[in-house]
Amino acid sequence: MSTVVVVVVLAVVVLAVLLLAAAIRIIRQYERGVQFRLGKLHNGPRGPGLVLIIPIIDRLVPVSLRIITMPIQSQGIITRDNVSVDIAAVAYYRVRDPIRAVIAIENVGAAINQIAQTTLRSVVGRHTLDATLADTDRINKHIREILDVQTEEWGVEVTLVELKDIQLPDTMKRAMAKQAEAEREKRAKIIAAEGEALAAGRLAEAADVMAQHPLALQLRNLQTLVEISVDKNSTVIFPSPLMSTIEELGSFLARERHAAAAVTGNGDADG
Repeated sequence: MSTVVVVVVLAVVVLAVLLLAAAIRIIRQYERGVQFRLGKLHNGPRGPGLVLIIPIIDRLVPVSLRIITMPIQSQGIITRDNVSVDIAAVAYYRVRDPIRAVIAIENVGAAINQIAQTTLRSVVGRHTLDATLADTDRINKHIREILDVQTEEWGVEVTLVELKDIQLPDTMKRAMAKQAEAEREKRAKIIAAEGEALAAGRLAEAADVMAQHPLALQLRNLQTLVEISVDKNSTVIFPSPLMSTIEELGSFLARERHAAAAVTGNGDADG
């Protein structure tokens, strides 16, 4: 009898330990538990920490509250200007209401992925290729807002959507490269034309000044000759009009020196 009692006691202890182990659940800080009792929702979200349930009768479904990264696979999309592009994206979402995320939908991640693909195709299809490439931030925001509205009833918040990769056909890449090259050539020609216009204006101003002061023109001629004569191996031939100009310039400078000397002499006499 004593042996039977010992066996029974051991069996009861083992069963109690197993039941206790089955009744204990640990919910992490970033999780919440949705408890069902006999198939019905029981109380609100449980956790974090140690949670006790009734084995066999209760079932505890853990739900993560962390932000989940969900890649949106690349898909072919026709833009509004009939250009075919392959676009891949990524979405970030988190569960705000664990109960609705478990009860309202079976697989919230798969559902969000499908809605994200259709929404991406719809939104990008309403934009031209140039607008898609230039306004990615606005498109990202628009897609996020649409997804957030559709997933609200599931207790999920879509925090961010980003267009990750936009692949263009090879023919479109070549066309865009040619367009960019044409734009660069256009800007270069405009800059060159503006420079020529500015230089022409300055030359016109210089011509007006030289027309009013003939001596300035002659000085410019002399400066040109000096610049030419920098090369010691060069032979410079002075045209006869220029020689007369040099003589006139020498006479002018001599007169200026005499005038300055006269002024200085008068000043000394007065002193």
